[in-house]
Amino acid sequence: MQIHQLQKKNKKKKRIGRGGKKGTYSGKGLKGQKSRAGRKMVPAIRELIKKYPKLRGYRAKRSNSNIVVVNLADINKKFEESEVVNPKTLLEKGLIRRIKGRTPQVKILAKGKLDKKIKIEGCKLSKNVK
Repeated sequence: MQIHQLQKKNKKKKRIGRGGKKGTYSGKGLKGQKSRAGRKMVPAIRELIKKYPKLRGYRAKRSNSNIVVVNLADINKKFEESEVVNPKTLLEKGLIRRIKGRTPQVKILAKGKLDKKIKIEGCKLSKNVK
């Protein structure tokens, strides 16, 4: 038997507190707010708020997931003398891709050597690249 073969059993809802064996109080106890019909103890909004994950502090929202890393060796291969290196030109040369339709932040790392004079704009640099 598989999940799509299961069928619901049509079970009638118990009507409690209408005389007979299911008595007038019918498991709710006597008097008080909890035994009355219609009134629920907890507001619905509070239940929704409790289900949300708790993000503690102002640092919780920060994320560096959209930083792309490029090495000096790759820049040395793709770029000519005195060209400008910025996120836009890196996209055109195919060294980086868009993330969710946006141009990502670029960080240049010092893996490899740079033989040419190149101007770098709008990119983060590692300590060794500087």
